Amino acid sequence: METTTERAQAIGRCVYDAMRETIGIPEGDNFQVFNHCRPGELVYDPSWPGIERTDGYMIIEIMFGAGRETAVKQALFARITELLEERCQVRPEDVMIALQGLGLDDMSLGQGRAQFVENPPARLQSPATAEAR
Repeated sequence: METTTERAQAIGRCVYDAMRETIGIPEGDNFQVFNHCRPGELVYDPSWPGIERTDGYMIIEIMFGAGRETAVKQALFARITELLEERCQVRPEDVMIALQGLGLDDMSLGQGRAQFVENPPARLQSPATAEAR
């Protein structure tokens, strides 16, 4: 039987791999937090909106640079769910994914600076920003 830590790492790897495959995050851009809830601490409706959930239900929240197209987000949702089912035996019905699109000035990667404002990666630049540089 996997420990909670081993299971969390396996789940995290599925999310990271799906993000690399679908939205092209760079190698190493992998920062994750896992919150384990005791029974009764994760409140959810077991069948809304017509999706039957079990005690294996999980919520995955992802923060990334805003501006990705709907089709890309849909591909990310699908791939995360596929990998979790294949590798971790997580039912697709037990996976909720919430995306938080952040502007370049909404995040500091450390040192009290907004690195993406100072030097935005090409993948996060708008065409106007890229032309100005």
